[in-house]
Amino acid sequence: MEITNDIKYVGVNDHEVDLFEGQYVVENGMAYNSYVILDEKTAVMDTVDARFTHEWLDNVQAALGSRKPDYLIIQHMEPDHSANIANFMQVYKDTAIVSSEKAFVMMKQFFGTDFEDRQIVIKEGDSLSLGKHELAFVAAPMVHWPEVMVTYDSYDKVLFSADGFGKFGALDVEEDWACEARRYYIGIVGKYGSQVQNLLKKAAGLDIRIICPLHGPVLTENLGYYLGLYQTWSSYSVETEGIMIAYTSVYGNTKKAVEALAAKLTAKGCPKVVVTDLAREDMAEAVEDAFRYGKLVLATTTYNADIFPFMREFINHLTERSYQNRIVGLIENGSWAPMAARTMKKMLEGCKKLTFTKTTVQIKSALNDDSNAQLEALAEELCRDYLAQQDETADKNDLTALFKIGYGLYVVTSNDGKKDNGLIVNTVSQVTNTPNRVAVTINKDNYSHHVIKQTGIMNLNCLSTDAPFKVFETFGFQSGRTADKFAEMKPLRSDNGLAFLPRYINSFMSLKVEQYVDLDTHGMFICTITEARVISNIDTMTYTYYQNQVKPKPQTEGKKGFVCVVCGYIYEGDELPEDYVCPLCKHGAADFEPIE
Repeated sequence: MEITNDIKYVGVNDHEVDLFEGQYVVENGMAYNSYVILDEKTAVMDTVDARFTHEWLDNVQAALGSRKPDYLIIQHMEPDHSANIANFMQVYKDTAIVSSEKAFVMMKQFFGTDFEDRQIVIKEGDSLSLGKHELAFVAAPMVHWPEVMVTYDSYDKVLFSADGFGKFGALDVEEDWACEARRYYIGIVGKYGSQVQNLLKKAAGLDIRIICPLHGPVLTENLGYYLGLYQTWSSYSVETEGIMIAYTSVYGNTKKAVEALAAKLTAKGCPKVVVTDLAREDMAEAVEDAFRYGKLVLATTTYNADIFPFMREFINHLTERSYQNRIVGLIENGSWAPMAARTMKKMLEGCKKLTFTKTTVQIKSALNDDSNAQLEALAEELCRDYLAQQDETADKNDLTALFKIGYGLYVVTSNDGKKDNGLIVNTVSQVTNTPNRVAVTINKDNYSHHVIKQTGIMNLNCLSTDAPFKVFETFGFQSGRTADKFAEMKPLRSDNGLAFLPRYINSFMSLKVEQYVDLDTHGMFICTITEARVISNIDTMTYTYYQNQVKPKPQTEGKKGFVCVVCGYIYEGDELPEDYVCPLCKHGAADFEPIE
């Protein structure tokens, strides 16, 4: 298979494997990818599983023709990619092997030799010229082994991404990419979200037109889609709105409760309800769904003064993979000493940013009036945001939305007649309660100030503590005059026709401007409330919480200069100009501090 004029695919399909890594069911097999780059010098990218030695060597020889390989580049030392290193080096005795220092240590462990007389050790920032193809090496530690390097070919704009952007399934089988890539990512790489985020930041500076992973298809179109999913998965953000119910049931009573809850959730507007019997369904699929959806209900019996084994295994899979940033509800069943809810909550206590529902359902043997009432309360709590988002079921005069205002962070949305817009503000206050009036102060340099002065309306979205940094990048670090801030988010609409955020808010208010106060650099809009909805009971995102829990810590090590306390942008230099404006968040020099 030809990737470009100079890059050839020489990998293999495996339909013999039933369990990948000894645990993941792969009904459609696996692909072990390898590539050959032909230039003044030639390079082979990685090898394949040990069971396909001769097929792979035949593929390599066919791609090379009469030529010999100059380099074997090893990006990752897992045996499904490295098993044929020794066989290759035995066949091609003049080839140099290119890899990281840690990879050579592993080679000696696997093969008894590190090919000392033929090795080229590379590190972050190193490059290798094949002629017109310049290969740049980027360290990707713990994505998902410590020795991993990825490789960028600046000529064909190709990223050889190692296990990144991989998926289950052989290449000769047609199937949806996202489903099997998600299961692959969550199962194998999911623990290392921060490391994947670091790699994505590095990749953002490259002009990538093709991604060549070590598993799954070569990606050549709509790369923003794949990069966007990796951004979502690695930041532990919600991919799909909905609720997953994971349960175990011994005699069927817990199952009846789960079925009743699922029906209630659907009736209350939940867009997707996924029910999984942990004893019967694929555990990897169950773990995948827990990370995909924003809310999770765990339902199980007390068993041997603990919880049912399949539920314990499921929760262990979640905690092992850094499960976080979700809403969790609990259902327990027990005939004499129910304690499953307490056990499950304790198992999850090390997870970051989990919000447990106020309602916990307790069943004593079988459903009765009390436990049915608790199911109704749990469904109401889990669906409050869905009910509030729909015009037919929303309470549009819920002025307890005012209680969500604090010294927090908000997204103010508006529309210039052509597209929706939004910006981050932190200057909102209630100024009167008869009538209810709110003051919103906006920098005059912001495009939203211009739009709101013209239209006289806005929506105030109260951000909640589950909002990821991506929200602040989208609405705070770019101008709505040139950027479509809702390009990756389908907004919902209030009665005034303006957008409100479909997630990451606990309330919103539609505001009508009654008075404008000129504050030199800023303008204050005094507004009445025309609509107010409470979406959830998650705490409001305060500025302190954002600084401590959400904003990434700037990478200042080894750098000299000044760092923006708002967005983390680093200005390198001995002196910061007094009139300097941060190119990301547009804050001035006063919001920079020296790097110590």
